[in-house]
Amino acid sequence: MEIWKLIFFIPACFALNMTPGPNNLLAMNNARCYGFKTAFIAGLGRITAFSVMIALTASGLAVVLYTSETLFLFIKLIGATYLLWIAFKLWCSKESPMSNETTNRNYVELVKQEFTLAAGNPKAILIFTAFLPQFVDVSGNVNEQFFILGSTFLILEMFAISIYAIFGLYLRSWFSKPCMARRFNKACSMFLAMSGINLLLSRQ
Repeated sequence: MEIWKLIFFIPACFALNMTPGPNNLLAMNNARCYGFKTAFIAGLGRITAFSVMIALTASGLAVVLYTSETLFLFIKLIGATYLLWIAFKLWCSKESPMSNETTNRNYVELVKQEFTLAAGNPKAILIFTAFLPQFVDVSGNVNEQFFILGSTFLILEMFAISIYAIFGLYLRSWFSKPCMARRFNKACSMFLAMSGINLLLSRQ
């Protein structure tokens, strides 16, 4: 793959990775409640979901999935419902951050939460079907180029998870007071609920 394409791809890609969204907000809140390590491990669920989407894009199946109105509507309903469920749970959550100590069950549940949230967002499929192919030269080895671009995207996504998690650690001390923590939970809950409603109302 030509190096100049990567030079243009990396900053554009990282801008997408850093865009505020439900998954990044979740990473930030997980770090606030459970610590950096747990938030990062939970983020691997998102990485897994994106890996599957990139593989689908490389094989061409993502285009079929995205152009199918029935499948798109199904995924959209699942994703929006899950977003609203998380928003409800966060709205009713405890006021103060939880302990750093987590069980294996916590890890599994948080990883599943990140995976479901990422996989349930059909707009992520659009990003991969519309963004990644712009940097692929069809005259070359397409699979190899998708592997390089996809791997770069996932590495940058892990950097984004780390950055949002670090910010979440800062919020832990900032929102140590129950009243401030409650306000933060409500604000995050409202953002997630609006994201879910927006996903339901979106046509694409």
